[in-house]
Amino acid sequence: MSDKPLLTPIDKAGILSQALPYIRQFHGKTMVIKYGGNAMTDPALQKAFAEDIVLLKLVGINPVVVHGGGPQIETALKRLGKEGHFIQGMRVTDAETMEVVEWVLGGEVQQDIVGLINQAGGKAVGLTGRDGAMIRARKLRLKDLQDPAMEHDVGQVGDIEAIDPSVVKALQDDQFIPVVSPIGFGEHNESYNINADVVAAALATNLQAEKLLMLTNIAGVLDKQGQLLTELSAAQIDALCADGTISGGMIPKIAGALDAAKRGVKAVHIIDGRVPHSMLLEVLTDQAFGTMIRAQ
Repeated sequence: MSDKPLLTPIDKAGILSQALPYIRQFHGKTMVIKYGGNAMTDPALQKAFAEDIVLLKLVGINPVVVHGGGPQIETALKRLGKEGHFIQGMRVTDAETMEVVEWVLGGEVQQDIVGLINQAGGKAVGLTGRDGAMIRARKLRLKDLQDPAMEHDVGQVGDIEAIDPSVVKALQDDQFIPVVSPIGFGEHNESYNINADVVAAALATNLQAEKLLMLTNIAGVLDKQGQLLTELSAAQIDALCADGTISGGMIPKIAGALDAAKRGVKAVHIIDGRVPHSMLLEVLTDQAFGTMIRAQ
């Protein structure tokens, strides 16, 4: 027998009533969710994530999911005898790696997420940046963090040139839940692997989203002592990057979040995807959760 106290019907009704102001506030608004980390690989967390997405849709909020898939790409590359290589948090993507990225992200991972949401009672539709000419990209010029005059060649890694979110808006209007793989196309129809955090931030900006929620494998942004920083400004982020507190794969995540905040996304949150229903805690309660990024 579990020692956890059972909620009475009155307790449950009280919890639901507390969510009402937030449901009213966010009804009809768009929220972009970057889905990654443990939330994508743990079956219980996968199920909780899909249920949360469907619940948000049912109460009148428009969720748009942008997913990563780094561990799945790494597994596929290892099966082919290829070793993944990263520079400043960006995966170096040659032509063969790009093929793997496309079938893992746009096929396997995307369809798993679509299936989970549909199984939970939603109507999800998978997209890549090619669909509806959504994400036009160019080759990323990755400047060295120590020497800005130096550039790293990271292959078919893309920088977003333009986003046309009309296909996403059309799906939302028809009660579908878009699930976006971070793959763009160039002027010669070449494919580009784009950091999922960057795509989520750019989509949130173009959709004028109410919130951008970025699920991670940590509680949020931590200081050097491992303490959670609940709120960060642009100046604080610059200082944390300079002293190495923010490094590696967290750099593009924070940069994208800050850019979205500067461009008008009302709230950008980095939250712990290892906590079941962490999205609902952030969206439908007054519980401060994770790290909020501010433009000023």
